[in-house]
Amino acid sequence: MSHAARINLFTLAPSALKAMVNLSQTVKQGALGPRLVELVNLRVSQQNGCGVCVDMHWRDLIKQGADPRHLNSVAAWREAPFFSERERAALAWADAVNALPHRDDTDAAWPALREHFSEGEIAELGYTIAVIRGWNAINLSLRNPIPVEPPAGM
Repeated sequence: MSHAARINLFTLAPSALKAMVNLSQTVKQGALGPRLVELVNLRVSQQNGCGVCVDMHWRDLIKQGADPRHLNSVAAWREAPFFSERERAALAWADAVNALPHRDDTDAAWPALREHFSEGEIAELGYTIAVIRGWNAINLSLRNPIPVEPPAGM
């Protein structure tokens, strides 16, 4: 794969870009909180192979004070002792939703999700997963590379 972007996404389609950025910021400011949103973003990005997003969300969690060892185990969250039951329910839901439409594990993940999240929080989690999947698809298809030196604010 090329390490050069196909186009400069950040200078094109400004209204759509602004809407995606706004949704990303909105879910971080919601009831789920920035840490849980970023854990979900990191997990979905790992599954989708989006290096740009994995790098960005890992760095964001580090800025929030997350332990690097805990973050390195997000890929194996089921075996790692570092996550609360609430985080595990969110990660299981993220895995299940991200697998759609190729596999549907949502019935298995639903009971734990309902135990730990309100309906409003479940809706916010749905938007969180949707927006990160969108970013993953855009970044992967346009071959946006992981920046050696991240831009200010990212």
